Amino acid sequence: MASVPTIGAFRHGGRLREATAAHPHAPRPWLDLSTGINPEPWAGPRASADDLRYLPDPQGLAELEVIAARAFGVVDPGRVAAVSGAEAALRLLPGLIGGGTVALLDPIYGGHAEAWASFSPNRLVSLEDPRTVHADVLVLVNPNNPDGRRIDRETLAALAAERSDQGRWTVVDESFVEVAPELSVADLEIDRLITLRSFGKFYGLPGARLGFLIGNKIFSREFRLLLGDWPVSADAIALGRSAYADEVWRQATRTWLAKQAAKVDAALVDAGFSVVGGCDLFRWVEVPDAHAMFIRLCERGVLTRPFADRPDRLRIGLPSRNDFKRFQKALQA
Repeated sequence: MASVPTIGAFRHGGRLREATAAHPHAPRPWLDLSTGINPEPWAGPRASADDLRYLPDPQGLAELEVIAARAFGVVDPGRVAAVSGAEAALRLLPGLIGGGTVALLDPIYGGHAEAWASFSPNRLVSLEDPRTVHADVLVLVNPNNPDGRRIDRETLAALAAERSDQGRWTVVDESFVEVAPELSVADLEIDRLITLRSFGKFYGLPGARLGFLIGNKIFSREFRLLLGDWPVSADAIALGRSAYADEVWRQATRTWLAKQAAKVDAALVDAGFSVVGGCDLFRWVEVPDAHAMFIRLCERGVLTRPFADRPDRLRIGLPSRNDFKRFQKALQA
């Protein structure tokens, strides 16, 4: 039996092949709860076969950005630039606004730390209160990944406006904000505020690779030019145009995810876990030996997310309705 999680599991979730190779006798199919993604995805139309035979239509891309802007509460769609996932945007940002000092509000999604570490040696990583930061760039996730920490909209808006007046940038990753829309600052026209949004997490389709950068109009236009004429696929355009226009599905899904998160909490508590954070797409739990628990769950075909620097924490995504009983049994075992 493996004694520690695989290296990929420490880096980020979604390493299902790696887990399968490490635990070949685990029950199939695996239940992947490592990534914080809606387990019951949007089921609307994809691109047609004809659409896939040609390069994506620029007009279709423009329509996607208009529809997404409306869903985000952004008045000017020229501020919204589609990209192949929020991950791609955050990797490009250091080269566009880097220089000087960079502060990351810890704990934080590892991709941000990797992106800025490769660009700026003056990175700050241990910050508890963003209001005390005077770095040239402040990067945070809201609600936070992995612990679900929240910063209310009013506090964040005031901070970003003050920093912008001082010539400083604020980058807010809102990849999980669909389940807490009251936190979003994407609609605010603050000159040096950049917001990132993810399609795949809330809509349950991370393989579509669709995300958005929202900034001031000049910055967003320059960012779009950097990406070229076809920044996202025809499939991503078709999915995004339909999904972001469906307000009924969005509201119903928020309600269901909240109820499912409460059920997951109850199951975790019954199994002896302490739920200490999270949002309605994942739970952040405390357990004395999280790495050993990760292994035991893998042996039952359930993949969660451990952390190299937090041996007492696991992040656990939500199972679907059909997988909930299996999840309960794996915990109880």
